[in-house]
Amino acid sequence: MNSTDPILYDKSSAPRSFTARQFDRFVEWAQRKIVAGSLVGDHPVFDNAAFPWIEAIEADWRAIRAELDEVLGAETVIPAFHEITPEVRTITTDDQWKTFMFLGYGLRSDINMRRCPRTAAALKRIPGLRTGMFSILSPGKRIPRHRGPYNGVLRLHLGLIVPEPRERCWIRVDDTLCNWSEGKALVIDDMYPHEVHNDTDGRRVVLFVDFDRPLRGWVKWLNRLILFLAPLTPELQEAKANLDRWERQHSGKQ
Repeated sequence: MNSTDPILYDKSSAPRSFTARQFDRFVEWAQRKIVAGSLVGDHPVFDNAAFPWIEAIEADWRAIRAELDEVLGAETVIPAFHEITPEVRTITTDDQWKTFMFLGYGLRSDINMRRCPRTAAALKRIPGLRTGMFSILSPGKRIPRHRGPYNGVLRLHLGLIVPEPRERCWIRVDDTLCNWSEGKALVIDDMYPHEVHNDTDGRRVVLFVDFDRPLRGWVKWLNRLILFLAPLTPELQEAKANLDRWERQHSGKQ
């Protein structure tokens, strides 16, 4: 990967403490070990056959879609992604990318989980689940090229609403261009530079999931340690406070 590529979670603009800088160096070292210890290789886009549990998630897509349709009936109160996760402000600050959060790195919305029980049940069957949400892109929304902060997790998108024409709604990961399909999963490594375009007149929605990368030996435990510590970071503490505040303000309006 090119070090000059834009990064979603860019910490360079804020002073970093000595402890934070040391932790950053530790994570950079760990990421090299994770590439070497990956049981599924190192790719921008993965073959779904490497993850046998995906077939069962895809089989539930219509039930998940039905719950999504209920959620979208109150779309005006669904928060923009950057209103929950502050790091996302580096790539979007409008209300055209919304997220209906179930859980993520220490965040958990019991209200949303209860509202979508079939979705919650499907999420529980994903090994090493870290994040689960509905990711909602408005017509015409583009997400600029960026990359994520850590390769110890992989990202799955389960297509729920894919507008036509499909070829105008896409994600490019490194040099691989992908289109979503309703009921089908797409697995990527978001550490590779990627961008999203929805150049259609329709809304695009996926079930957005982060899960632990399958790893061998001691590297698996190293990864789990880093992911255990992640919720203690200021960024995720702020995201948790934002989600709690949104629930207090809007739980009665959904």
